[in-house]
Amino acid sequence: MSLLLEEIIRSVEALLKLRNRNQEPYVDPNLNPVLLVPGIAGSILNAVDHENGNEERVWVRIFGADHEFRTKMWSRFDPSTGKTISLDPKTSIVVPQDRAGLHAIDVLDPDMIVGRESVYYFHEMIVEMIGWGFEEGKTLFGFGYDFRQSNRLQETLDQFAKKLETVYKASGEKKINVISHSMGGLLVKCFMGLHSDIFEKYVQNWIAIAAPFRGAPGYITSTLLNGMSFVNGWEQNFFVSKWSMHQLLIECPSIYELMCCPYFKWELPPVLELWREKESNDGVGTSDVVLESYRSLESLEVFTKSLSNNTADYCGESIDLPFNWKIMEWAHKTKQVLASAKLPPKVKFYNIYGTNLETPHSVCYGNEKMPVKDLTNLRYFQPTYICVDGDGTVPMESAMADGLEAVSRVGVPGEHRGILNDHRVFRMLKKWLNVGEPDPFYNPVNDYVILPTTYEFEKFHENGLEVASVKESWDIISDDNNIGTTGSTVNSISVSQPGDDQNPQAEARATLTVQPQSDGRQHVELNAVSVSVDA
Repeated sequence: MSLLLEEIIRSVEALLKLRNRNQEPYVDPNLNPVLLVPGIAGSILNAVDHENGNEERVWVRIFGADHEFRTKMWSRFDPSTGKTISLDPKTSIVVPQDRAGLHAIDVLDPDMIVGRESVYYFHEMIVEMIGWGFEEGKTLFGFGYDFRQSNRLQETLDQFAKKLETVYKASGEKKINVISHSMGGLLVKCFMGLHSDIFEKYVQNWIAIAAPFRGAPGYITSTLLNGMSFVNGWEQNFFVSKWSMHQLLIECPSIYELMCCPYFKWELPPVLELWREKESNDGVGTSDVVLESYRSLESLEVFTKSLSNNTADYCGESIDLPFNWKIMEWAHKTKQVLASAKLPPKVKFYNIYGTNLETPHSVCYGNEKMPVKDLTNLRYFQPTYICVDGDGTVPMESAMADGLEAVSRVGVPGEHRGILNDHRVFRMLKKWLNVGEPDPFYNPVNDYVILPTTYEFEKFHENGLEVASVKESWDIISDDNNIGTTGSTVNSISVSQPGDDQNPQAEARATLTVQPQSDGRQHVELNAVSVSVDA
């Protein structure tokens, strides 16, 4: 039944694209360029075959995802270079550069249709900025990178320096606004700390969004011990398994650099807790269950023991993947660079962080009834979290502690990745980027104006009927004043599906309302309802 609504929405989107294909998008030539920098796992990665030069997407993809991921993405850390190198000697990992770098950070799996929200990344922000007058390749750019690598790997920093120069020249030598998300903030800060002169030459503003400046302790602790899932629900069946992701991340410097910063003065220090079964001292062989607590540096011993016999099968060969102390040493030096980085005098810094969500801070394994007996089995335990305020991934305390002289720090209630699509964030960006006319309602301290959502979906059962409704709206940007000025138009759409042994009879109807154009924008709203009859 929901597929009928999906069919209507896709048809309307195709119609709007067809209707506006000959219209030139609004472009503001006076805007300074924007460079978007993603976080961990936020860039499309391709594997290049050394023999024939063919490229295939290995992150993110659906069909054959887990197999191709293990074959092409699994890697080992080289302490002599600080780089993690793919186990497959016949391929190399690259980031596609289409659309001035935006393709790699827009929709992470462009082939995915159903459940597409799970792989949308900077998409909504890119669309919004194009509506403001930014132009791909002239004032809007993306910087994708191999997120397995360290945030201070010189190869990545050299690529970032080259990107800054490219953006600067392409925009007519205008200074750049860098907008980073999540771990992208650490990459930018590393670059700023190591190459302050280049950063000051090209950058005028840096806006960090949801950056784990002091780490994401709860999230990363469980990631190193248990792995990481990037999607939930039924989509996991088509995605990279949590175990495959675990084996990759154990050899990724970027993960170790996201661990808890041990020298930061936390209001409540993060800990790793274990319910352990230990022999009592009563002399009769009984045991007691005790709760052990380890702070960040103390917990490294637990990581080492729990992963001491961790192995992975790669093409029939067993590979040892213990906790990597060489990476830990490298990550410690990265944290020193981050701690000492200073903001150049001519660069302005802004910080947006997420709030109002329970966010993992400390992690506990086992309980009084099921204690941890063998640390090597810890990766099979389900962790429980002690949470603090944040965005669900990064604690607010960590995101706020940038250590820089900020023009503004603003907390926005929202989820770690969803905050990139938040209309309140868009309002702040317009203000800080000096886009359009000044917003008289903008308040940098308490900017919590509730705006209508662009997509609403409801579903319920009643008297043998299954009913679903959807509401979606679009804003079309156009400088053609002859379009839609005579008044609103309302159109009807209907789609039906005959019933059979496999599917119930279903029908969907929709109204499409097109508002008259105003100030270069035309609002289109879809209201649809579908009904199916139970067999």
